[in-house]
Amino acid sequence: MSCSSSSGSEDDDEGFDSYRKGGYHAVRIGDQFAGGRYVAQRKLGWGQFSTVWLAYDTTNSTYVALKIQKSAAQFAQAALHEIQILTAIAEGDSSDLKCVVRLIDHFKHAGPNGQHLCMVLEFLGDSLLRLIKYNRYKGLKLDNVREICKCILMGLDYLHREVGIIHTDLKPENILLFNTIDPTKDPIRSKVTPIIERPEGGLNGGVTMSLIEKKLKRRARRAVAKISLRRESMGGGEAPKSERNMDGVDVRCKVVDFGNACWADKQLAEEIQTRQYRAPEVILRSGYTYSVDMWSFACTAFELATGDMLFAPKMGEGFSEDEDHLALMMELLGKMPRKVAIGGARSKDFFDRHGDLKRIRRLKFWPLNKILVDRYNFSETDAREFAEFLCPIFDFSPEKRPTAQQCLQHPWLNGVTTSQGDANNISSVEKVNVGMSNLQIKVGK
Repeated sequence: MSCSSSSGSEDDDEGFDSYRKGGYHAVRIGDQFAGGRYVAQRKLGWGQFSTVWLAYDTTNSTYVALKIQKSAAQFAQAALHEIQILTAIAEGDSSDLKCVVRLIDHFKHAGPNGQHLCMVLEFLGDSLLRLIKYNRYKGLKLDNVREICKCILMGLDYLHREVGIIHTDLKPENILLFNTIDPTKDPIRSKVTPIIERPEGGLNGGVTMSLIEKKLKRRARRAVAKISLRRESMGGGEAPKSERNMDGVDVRCKVVDFGNACWADKQLAEEIQTRQYRAPEVILRSGYTYSVDMWSFACTAFELATGDMLFAPKMGEGFSEDEDHLALMMELLGKMPRKVAIGGARSKDFFDRHGDLKRIRRLKFWPLNKILVDRYNFSETDAREFAEFLCPIFDFSPEKRPTAQQCLQHPWLNGVTTSQGDANNISSVEKVNVGMSNLQIKVGK
């Protein structure tokens, strides 16, 4: 994973071991880059290949996200590729209306561990994953989901149709809000004075200090949590609310992290996408195109609306994670067409010649609209309309999935509700249900 803004991973520290020749560059608060133009303010996060810092651009008096790549040759190569992709994206989006992160600058920085390629990106807010967590995994209001989906689809439409790029790793972590959820974390709204030079006293938010501070903060959070629990058990304090007030949160967002992106006509890897958002054609190795991003988009939309991942496959006794993933897809969407099931380089690992899974024989069917009603308490109408929007995108045949441009025209996205529903989309939900009943009879025998 590579991060482009405050979407950096903050679950674990990146560890000291990677601060060596070929590895990360150790940054201290107040460190200057590009001849003093950019000054490091605080760490936003880190990824496998880079650390990401909030920096102050002294030339334009703005805050930016500074991404500093590890220095080894393979990481430099990856950064050059990402810079190439981001440059093409920026050149076609001079008006900054396409809901995709903007590359502002890039340069090389020499440090004790080698030469690091650095990217300067616009500073954005929290990731959609952070938003889902902030809302306590309860699922956002459908109006918020619609607004977020529009932004993502505008970004995908631009990438696919105008630039010829497949993102290949679309997921909530890689979509950032325009602003931070908490205004105090926003350097502009919190009116914090930018640091222009390194404070006196040496160890200032450097590697060692940031790791020690994190541990202390974690310990403090645990202590506070224990006190709160004790207070609640004694009857003091309020019970935790089931949902947060989202009224003040700006849900406009942008697609970020192009570390794994590729040109549609120049693909780099066969295995793409984070597991839970991976399309069936990637598992089966039957080739992919723009429609893999659409599959990941639909998984993300479901997660925004429910707070849960749609597919969370696990390895089991006698079957792999991949096979479980395919089984989960078929439990939701019905039997995979035989042509699709046996059409990939890895199909024989999972399917017999009839297009049935080899090791997972009994499937429990639960179509999308029923899941939304039974598990997530959607009204019948909301469930049906949302399923009508998502089901066509979950077509096992990649070429049949609607494009981002087509999805942007969908009645659900534009708040148009019809008692009949769109005939084409209704038929796709019905097709899924028919596929399921056929499969159930077959398994029942």
